[in-house]
Amino acid sequence: MAGKDPRGIPGRHSATGSERRGAGQLESEVLATLWATDESLTPGEVQAELGSGLAYNTVHTILRRLYDKGLVIRDAHGRRGSYRPARNAAESTADAMHQALDRGPDPIAALQQFVSGLSPDEERALRDFLAGDHP
Repeated sequence: MAGKDPRGIPGRHSATGSERRGAGQLESEVLATLWATDESLTPGEVQAELGSGLAYNTVHTILRRLYDKGLVIRDAHGRRGSYRPARNAAESTADAMHQALDRGPDPIAALQQFVSGLSPDEERALRDFLAGDHP
């Protein structure tokens, strides 16, 4: 059985046999949980919101990783710490897009390819923005 570790050591499959999420996917889910509220959340509150059977330690580790990357801010309240996003979802997405463009050998070609895949509504919003029709 490929991918299963009979010793129960973390691998590709969880105890239920379902495919495990990667760290990047978990980070995205935790960020989405934080973006969905205006308040800081403790690791336990994030764990409850995710409702996916994740261990508290796993959620806490993901929050620490996000903190180390500067993606969340930790608010210390006595011994209980809570976390909130350092930037909103749109700012974080724009930053990721800039980083992706900066990594490639031809950012203009990448941008052209990206724009050619926009939906009609996205294309209209981009045209309006470029024309100055935005708040």
